[in-house]
Amino acid sequence: MKIIGLSGSIVGSKTRTVMDAVAKEIAEKYPEADFQLIDLKDYDLQFSDGRNYLDYSGDTAWVTRQVMEADVMIIGTPVFQASIPASLKNIFDLLPVGAFQDKTVSFFVTAGSSKHYLVADHQLKPTLSYMKAQIVQTFVYVEEKSFQQKKIVDDDVFIRLERLIEDTMDTYEANEIIRKKKEDSYGF
Repeated sequence: MKIIGLSGSIVGSKTRTVMDAVAKEIAEKYPEADFQLIDLKDYDLQFSDGRNYLDYSGDTAWVTRQVMEADVMIIGTPVFQASIPASLKNIFDLLPVGAFQDKTVSFFVTAGSSKHYLVADHQLKPTLSYMKAQIVQTFVYVEEKSFQQKKIVDDDVFIRLERLIEDTMDTYEANEIIRKKKEDSYGF
């Protein structure tokens, strides 16, 4: 099983800090998983211009191919101006409509306050649903007050992340059972 942890911003540190905690949890609890962290700030990505993702080159080609090959995605995004960042939206725009077909996708959101809690429900979930993702319905919302000196200082965040990862893995396994049952029913 290939898991991509996508840190969806090219600025700031909070989303990456939380993604590092996710990576640590997966390494400890699911060592058999092939986990790969992709932090968008580490790549020089082109803006989507409508081409097929296979027609891009360089970092853009590499990142989009990794996403397409994943079985599970855990997306981390900050909230900027009451919205997801353009860097994350660009990833979605680079991919085909059915990019997340048969993929389990979960996410967490980092934000300065509780005022933007619904960004995930109003922007992220509809986009992921449109792209055919099997979305883990719960997500983790982490506010500014949970960080201090680029570290998570709220133990509740770790508990919620642990549960998110558990729910993600359970959803993936359940979907695999359903997919296998459907394949077996075809009889060829």
